[in-house]
Amino acid sequence: MRLLQSILTTRTMETQEANTITRPTYDIAQIMGGLYGEGIIGLKGAFPREWAQQLHEDLTRLYAEALERPGGALGRGPKRHYVEIHPEDIRGFVDLATHPWVTAVCEAMLGPDYKIVEIGFDVPNPGAMNQPWHRDFPAPDDTITGRRLNSLAFNLTTVDVTEDMGPFEIAPGTQWDLPINFEHGMFPPKANSPRYEQRAQRKMPQMGDISARSALTIHRGTANHSNKSRPALVLGVDAPTANNAERHDLQVTRAFYNTLPEYLKQHLTCRLVDELEPIVQGHTIEGLMMGEA
Repeated sequence: MRLLQSILTTRTMETQEANTITRPTYDIAQIMGGLYGEGIIGLKGAFPREWAQQLHEDLTRLYAEALERPGGALGRGPKRHYVEIHPEDIRGFVDLATHPWVTAVCEAMLGPDYKIVEIGFDVPNPGAMNQPWHRDFPAPDDTITGRRLNSLAFNLTTVDVTEDMGPFEIAPGTQWDLPINFEHGMFPPKANSPRYEQRAQRKMPQMGDISARSALTIHRGTANHSNKSRPALVLGVDAPTANNAERHDLQVTRAFYNTLPEYLKQHLTCRLVDELEPIVQGHTIEGLMMGEA
């Protein structure tokens, strides 16, 4: 935590403020332009590689535990799972949720009353196949009618992604596509695929990088031809008008909650418990559960 804070702060060079520590500032117009334009933005080197390695260790343990628990891991296609977790399951949750870029993006896009509603991770294992193009949930009226984005998904890889590891692929600008003939409001007709493939960008982040995207931007996981898994953390955040919290069960123990910064407490939609309860995965995406997971 101290190491991260020292990396994320800068010292001013002005004479009268030589000893003042300030947080970095980010271009709000660039943030909003990126998310309303292509639908995805990123920050290279947001965290030290050591921090990302620690996250990898935590997710590796949590994945093994989830596979042993009925309903602990959701199939998202052959050799691919999604696991929802508790914030205190990972050692770096506070670092992530209070990172100045994360808070700047949330405030710019979702307003001052944004809420963290989900934390989990995807694991495309060796042998994972191309997913169908999809959204993570149907577009809300805020987006279809109001042309506003009211939720975000932040992603962090725990490994250095290479071309053969099944990188995340996204079709920029498609968060605004009307869901005409979309199955379940999420899966576009196959006739749309050539357009997505023409626009497609494959993302190959490195350990310590972070991205933010609209989960409505059409995307897919690609085939993992390597002999390595590619875990990626997901942090879901809503504006007050969104209802994604209904798909999740964010739990925090009272003991952990009492250790959190006041700012962070204001941005959590969670259920306070004395002891954490196992999460039975509820956010199924039926169209991704093809074949054996």
